[in-house]
Amino acid sequence: MIAVSSSMSHCFCFLVFAPLAASLATGGQAITKGSPRFRSFAAFLLDKQAAILAAVEAEDGSGRAFAREPWARDGDGSFGLTTCIEEGDLVEKGAASVSIVYGKLTEDRARAMSGRRNEPYKAGQGYSAAALSLVFHSRSPLVPTFRADVRYFEVDGAEETEATGWFGGGADLTPYYLFDQDCRDFHCAYKALCDKHEASLVGGCEGGGGGGGGGGGGWLYADLKARCDEYFLLPARGERRGVGGIFFDDFTGAPPAALTATEEADDDDEEGAAASSAAAHGSRGLDAAQAFAEAVADQWMDSWFPICRKRRFLPYTEEQRDWQLVRRGRYLEFNLLYDRGVRFGLVPGGRTEAVMVSAPPLIRWRFNQVPSEGSEEARLVDVLRNPVEWATHPQAQPADADADASP
Repeated sequence: MIAVSSSMSHCFCFLVFAPLAASLATGGQAITKGSPRFRSFAAFLLDKQAAILAAVEAEDGSGRAFAREPWARDGDGSFGLTTCIEEGDLVEKGAASVSIVYGKLTEDRARAMSGRRNEPYKAGQGYSAAALSLVFHSRSPLVPTFRADVRYFEVDGAEETEATGWFGGGADLTPYYLFDQDCRDFHCAYKALCDKHEASLVGGCEGGGGGGGGGGGGWLYADLKARCDEYFLLPARGERRGVGGIFFDDFTGAPPAALTATEEADDDDEEGAAASSAAAHGSRGLDAAQAFAEAVADQWMDSWFPICRKRRFLPYTEEQRDWQLVRRGRYLEFNLLYDRGVRFGLVPGGRTEAVMVSAPPLIRWRFNQVPSEGSEEARLVDVLRNPVEWATHPQAQPADADADASP
């Protein structure tokens, strides 16, 4: 057994630019472009990043600090702060990075966005993007990896029309050994958050997300949980990367009535009134979507730290550590093959280290490794192949039943 003592010493990426030579304090770079909403959200991300860095360093307890690499792009005001902590007691490797980026839509990107959002975007339109993404790879195989992000993307309007924007983000858990109650607590935290916000977010997610109407009932969590399970699938293996959480994209919070109002107008006056109504609903919807995205970010550490505190000092075996490294191989496999943020950032001339900062510190690939039938490793794989509804899981143990036991 390896006795672990208290004294033992993800993304969404817009990470394609050169670092600053001079030091950049978090939040010190001026946010001078984008709509008032964009500037407000970008400032929130910088403040949230600073709070998370301090909280993780304190929770880790090893004295290790995040390396901080500020960067900026000449000429257009884009900037950010990439961070990484390594060889900590709790966090073997982790990152929490902010990017605030301005640019012009390429023809390919405008075409893809037009198809996905059913809106006419054109090459050359200006955009603003702000994102905070984080991933913390635990040292102990009994502590799950935690990944999360929130982001806002905004396209400049034509002439005097307002910019259009949408939010995205989420949080998910990748355990190496299952503690059912940990999974339940994690999912219940995000279900409670979704339930609190869902009445203001009717129909706010691209591709659906409003099927339950605005009357409650948990439809928002159910939708975002399903999206998370779908996104983090390794299709060649038929298994998810972890036990999921929530995932949202193209999130506007706009009520369906506002989205369809212009289609129902029959004359010029009605069209003008409908467009005005849609714009008003759109603004209120984005207010609600921003509030939701910020609430998700506020929930992150409160959903992961309690699990860390219960598990990080439990003893584990060399075999369990080996299994952790094998499963980390699956994590990296997903990131390199399927993660949209990683693939977007890995381009010639890009900031490759800033993109790959999310990779695990150590991994292991074994040929055709199949866990023994009836083992805890096999139970994990079964759950990854058959996602569980953790927030309503009838077989979850009481909150303190497995607090001190290893699988």
